Amino acid sequence: MSQQSQHHASEQEARDVAEAARESEWESPSFLKELFLGRFRFDLIDPFPTETAEEAARAKPFMDKLRAVMERVDSDKIDREGTIPESIVQELRDIGAFGIKIPTEYGGLGLSQTSYIRAIGMVTSKDGSITALLSAHQSIGLPGPLKLFGSPEQKKKYLPRLAKGAISAFALTEVDAGSDPANMRTTATPSEDGTHFVLNGEKLWCTNGTRCELLVVMARTPDAMVDGKPKKQITAFIVETSMPGVEVTHRNHFMGLRAIENAVIKFTNVKVPRENIIWGEGKGLKLALVTLNTGRLTLPASCAYGSKQMLRVAREWANQRVQWGQPVGKHEAVAQKIARIAANTFAMEAVAELSSGLADRGGYDIRLEAAIGKMWNTEANWRAVDDTLQIRGGRGYETADSLRARGEIPYPVERAMRDTRINLIFEGSSEIMRLFIAREAVDHHFRTAFDLVNPKATGAQRWAAFLRSAKFYPFWYPARWVPSFKSYASYGPLARHLRYVDRTTRKLGRSVFHAMVRLGPKLEKRQMVLFRLVDVGAELFAMAASCARAKQLAAAGDGNAMEVADLFCAEARLRIADHFRTLFGPNDAALYRVSQRALEGKYAWLEEGIVPGISQPAPAPAASPARTREPAGV
Repeated sequence: MSQQSQHHASEQEARDVAEAARESEWESPSFLKELFLGRFRFDLIDPFPTETAEEAARAKPFMDKLRAVMERVDSDKIDREGTIPESIVQELRDIGAFGIKIPTEYGGLGLSQTSYIRAIGMVTSKDGSITALLSAHQSIGLPGPLKLFGSPEQKKKYLPRLAKGAISAFALTEVDAGSDPANMRTTATPSEDGTHFVLNGEKLWCTNGTRCELLVVMARTPDAMVDGKPKKQITAFIVETSMPGVEVTHRNHFMGLRAIENAVIKFTNVKVPRENIIWGEGKGLKLALVTLNTGRLTLPASCAYGSKQMLRVAREWANQRVQWGQPVGKHEAVAQKIARIAANTFAMEAVAELSSGLADRGGYDIRLEAAIGKMWNTEANWRAVDDTLQIRGGRGYETADSLRARGEIPYPVERAMRDTRINLIFEGSSEIMRLFIAREAVDHHFRTAFDLVNPKATGAQRWAAFLRSAKFYPFWYPARWVPSFKSYASYGPLARHLRYVDRTTRKLGRSVFHAMVRLGPKLEKRQMVLFRLVDVGAELFAMAASCARAKQLAAAGDGNAMEVADLFCAEARLRIADHFRTLFGPNDAALYRVSQRALEGKYAWLEEGIVPGISQPAPAPAASPARTREPAGV
């Protein structure tokens, strides 16, 4: 370990950096913000947002071209060789796939967020590596930050290039800095004349890094003095990979997504013009978080379409495979798996379409919807892939190439499992997502009453918190016990589920409050309690989204939607009941105690008899050369 990587920010410093970067105000409504406060604002998502006829007509030519390209893609070859052919990348450029949401005035297609996620979902159903190429460029790469925060000059200079297919990447992660940006070591030092910054450092896991022309780089700029104390500043820069001092030192290789162009990038005295700062000094981390609010919407859709593919495989195989005198799909053990894949896929698509539809509608704060969509859909998709592999049996574990070679249908379930697993880690792991959601879920209580129990609060701060609490809780808390008398009769068989969501939302609001009262400042350390509350909220959101979408589809003539939504809601209710039953974790203390003793080596005897998995020293960086950058083709 390098000397540099041994210095880590303190827990308080890390918390301060993260808190300073988060969006502190709720200027627009949010269904999930209200839900965690115990208020069921179904009116915010019902009727389910729909695509306009005009948008569908504008998107169709591109979608048809994209489908034609993807039908020609040999995904098994891409997986086998670990590279996306430049000819395919150029075809994607030619049809505008790198500028789906870039406004037409800059040469992009100017399509909606909903059209974008459907396009990426289609790509995912065939090839996850191509999804990574397109989504890393458009969801977290340069187009997103430029659209939101770029100056007119920056947009005019870069958006046309990006729309034509100049590939971009996002450089935040370092060896010691991922979800905890307080440990960031990459620095950008202003020149004496103030015209530019000198960038030094190294970034890890830059998707598209070996193929990109443009980077969004997060770097520490000089601390700002706030109330007489230094405050860390993280700033976002536009960096051209052609600038002297930018070096790809290693191409990373992974379990799945074998053709993902992911790199370690080193910056040595790179001169970046001051005008390449996006938004302003010290706003980089907030920029990243705001950009990810929309950027995260890609993964829920990708997972929904990945599950659609698994449902197709499971359905076809369970009808073909005969055991004990009948197709395996007739056996209850397999049938239940297929039913759950179908029900969860419906809910996943409802969550993805709803969240993107709300983003398109505007005037809506989607930070919680995007985070829960990412968390819930990635986990549901993983279960779908796992169940599909189990249904396929040994053939699920066998590679598509091997199946093809011996004359069987080469369903790529083994590749799907390798490609899908990263989704639970991409753009915030499930654990980080739950922490983020929990912080936002308790935000109102935190701002209202935290100073009452904060040992660092002054007397004036405690008095102010008491007055705020006296104005809010005597009215809010009793109302969480008042039952709703809405019947939701227009939802037919789903009405009972909406009544359940309505009353359970009140219970969730009470439970969040009870946890705060019971645990006080210790609540932030009781992550499993917070996680169970988050999971209840996620299930309620998926139920509400499913009911709203099922009604919309039923009105359009699809009666089957009600049936599959009904099953999903019935299953979700069982999971919610379990979360409430174990809310305060009767085994949490024992689990934590054993984990710490394991870390101390107290159970090292359990490891006796093994052969260590690491048999050779890791090769020196020089022994793992980076891939030569391919021509941009623009």
